[in-house]
Amino acid sequence: MTKNQFLSGNEACVLAAINAGAGFFSGYPISPATEIAEMRSTLMPANNGIFIQMEDEIGAIAAVIGASLGGTKAFTATSGPGLALMQENIGFAAMAEVPCVIINVQRFGPSTGIATKPAQSDVMAVRWGSPGDHSLIVLAPSSVQECFNLTVEAFNLSERFRTPVIVLFDAVIAHLREKAEIKEPKELKLFQRKKPSGLINTYLPYRPVHNDIPVLSNFGDEHILRVTGLVHDEGGYSSSHPQTAEELVQRLARKIENYQEELPPPVFYGKPDAEIMVISYGISARAAHEAVFRVNKEGLSSGMLQLCTLWPFPQEIVKETCTAAKNILVAEMNRGQIRQQVLTCGFPPEKVKGVNKLNTEVITPTEIVSAIKEVHKNNVHN
Repeated sequence: MTKNQFLSGNEACVLAAINAGAGFFSGYPISPATEIAEMRSTLMPANNGIFIQMEDEIGAIAAVIGASLGGTKAFTATSGPGLALMQENIGFAAMAEVPCVIINVQRFGPSTGIATKPAQSDVMAVRWGSPGDHSLIVLAPSSVQECFNLTVEAFNLSERFRTPVIVLFDAVIAHLREKAEIKEPKELKLFQRKKPSGLINTYLPYRPVHNDIPVLSNFGDEHILRVTGLVHDEGGYSSSHPQTAEELVQRLARKIENYQEELPPPVFYGKPDAEIMVISYGISARAAHEAVFRVNKEGLSSGMLQLCTLWPFPQEIVKETCTAAKNILVAEMNRGQIRQQVLTCGFPPEKVKGVNKLNTEVITPTEIVSAIKEVHKNNVHN
C-alpha cells in the first residue's frame, strides 16, 4: 500500500531499489552519497538482500556486474571521484550487456573538489567517461519523489535494455527532505529480465531476440553464458572481424536510441508557444519552474522543459518544443554542458543562452527571472 513518507533523495533511492527488487548492493562510502550505503547496510539484510562494502569503487561496480550476471538485480552508488574509478567497468557492462544501476550524486569538482557542495558537472562524464561508441541511459531526478520514481524506472530500463543505467542528481536533491509517495512492489509495474528457452545447445547469449536485445541466461544455468568485454560474435566468442565489430557496436547503440519513446520524456510547464523557453534538470529545474511561474504572472510569455532523461538526449522533443521560441535559456550548474547539446538540435547559437553557476551554490529563481527579463527586453528593443 502506498505510504507518504518524509524522506531525503538518497533515502528515496534506497526504498525504490528495494521495492524494485534489487537483491544486491556493493559500494564504497563517498559524500554526498554515503547515506545510500548506510541505509542499504541495514535494509538489504532485512529484506533478504546482500550488502557488501568493497575496498574501492572499482571493486564495487565489479561486484555489481557479477551479481547481475548471477541473476540478481544489483546496484551501487557513488559521486564524481568514485564514478571516475568505475568507468572502465561501466564500459564493460555496456559491451557485455549486463543490467545494473549506478546512482551518481554529483558534487563540486573537478577531481575531489568539495565533497559536500553541489554541482551538475558530471553530465558528459556519465555519457562519455568510458571509452567506445556505445549508447547509455541516464536519468535525472529533480525532486525526492522523482528520486523514487526514476530509480524504479532505472531498474526496469536496465533489465529491459540489458544495459547499465545511471541515475544522476546532486548533493542538494540527495539531502533535500520532502514528502514522497512510496509504492510497494505489488503496486509497481516491474520489468523482469527475459530468460532463454529451447534447446541448450542453440542458445546464443548475444543474438538479438526482440528489438535488438538478446536474452540473458544466469551464470550457472544450463544455458551457457559467455561474457567478455572484447568484440564478440553472437555466441560470446571474441572476434576481430570488421563486420562483426561494426554490427555489434551499431546494435548496442540502436537497441537504445531507436526506442527512446520508452524512456521518461521531458516535462513541459508554462505557456504553450512561449516566447522564451527555459531548459533545465535536477535541482536547477526547480528554480526554473518557479522562475517561469513568476514571470508568467507578470504577463511575459515563457515556458520550461524539464529533462528527465539526459541520455540519449531527447533531441526531437527539444526541437519540437523550442523551435517557435525566440530564445532558449539553459539553466545548469556547470559551464554549459547541456547547452552544447541543445545547440546540436540546429538552433542558431545566438538563440541559445546559458544561465550558469559555478561557485558551489544553487541557481536561484531570481537569477533565472533576471535572465528571462533581460532577453525579453532585448527582443522588444530589436
